[in-house]
Amino acid sequence: MSGNYFVKRVGQAVLTFFATVTLTFVLYQMMPGGPAEALRNVILQQQMGSGNTIDPARIEQLVAQYTNLESDAPIYVQYYQYMSSVFLEQDLGESLYENTAVTTLLADRIPWSMLISVYAMVIGYTGSIVLGAVMAFKEKSRFDSVSSVVVIGLNSTPYYVAGILFIFFFSIRNEFFPTGGRVGLGVEAGFNVAFMQSIAHHAALPILSMSVLGLGAALTMRGNSVRVLGEDYLRVAELRGLRNSRIATQYVGRNAVLPMYTQFMIGIAGVLSSSVIVEQIFSYPGVGMLVYEAIQVRNYPVLMGSLIVFTLVTVVAILIADLTYGFIDPRISAGGDNE
Repeated sequence: MSGNYFVKRVGQAVLTFFATVTLTFVLYQMMPGGPAEALRNVILQQQMGSGNTIDPARIEQLVAQYTNLESDAPIYVQYYQYMSSVFLEQDLGESLYENTAVTTLLADRIPWSMLISVYAMVIGYTGSIVLGAVMAFKEKSRFDSVSSVVVIGLNSTPYYVAGILFIFFFSIRNEFFPTGGRVGLGVEAGFNVAFMQSIAHHAALPILSMSVLGLGAALTMRGNSVRVLGEDYLRVAELRGLRNSRIATQYVGRNAVLPMYTQFMIGIAGVLSSSVIVEQIFSYPGVGMLVYEAIQVRNYPVLMGSLIVFTLVTVVAILIADLTYGFIDPRISAGGDNE
């Protein structure tokens, strides 16, 4: 990998990140009843409920504190203030309702979302790779035909529909798994067996429903494997008398899985954003539920902070895929500046 390629990809990633954050900031500010107005309404509602009167100057101070913005400043000044607080001070503002820093809320919720999302993605893609390879080896067989129909059906089914069905059959009718939460009541938190079992028990259905997303890659793996099976180097390997297991793993599997690498990295980029609906269905308190609740009450600091984190994860994952693909497939790096 050349130095120019590295600098170019990193520059594109940084530009994409800043452009996305800038566009979202401008759209938020241009929306009717933007962040400052939403916070004023919250303060006024609390004031009416308590019967106390807050000085208007104090209200503006609170608006600036929670949003990192001067509400009466021009939008370019607000943009500079917000970006400075985010990138120089790592301050995403404070939630309008929890009276807690957005960074604290995200740091508390992100590990739980990563738990279910990463496991679901690994299970889904592993199953897809194995199933796709078997389908290719048994091309045009009954197993291949039935598996293709099943995979197409699963790929066409939204993961939240699968989640609802799982809750109905495994939680409501049979009570094998809980309907919500991330840890059972009364379970002592810590590095102990009971706590770990409770976490796995509550995360099983969300992981299972989200893993349906990855099964669609089985058809991609099948197509790649079928294409590889017709290559000349496989015939040479057979003539050399190599074992079928070695041909399947080192020749077919390794080359067929390469085109899925970028798709896998993009899947990593979506592990947080794809959890919004699943966590709402399973009442799983992760960052997805945090974003959903913020949308419901127009909690702009939380929404903006979550978007920055989602964008950062997406850009970094795609950048890693770009920079490492040449190591995974040497044929790409051999292209020099034309890759």
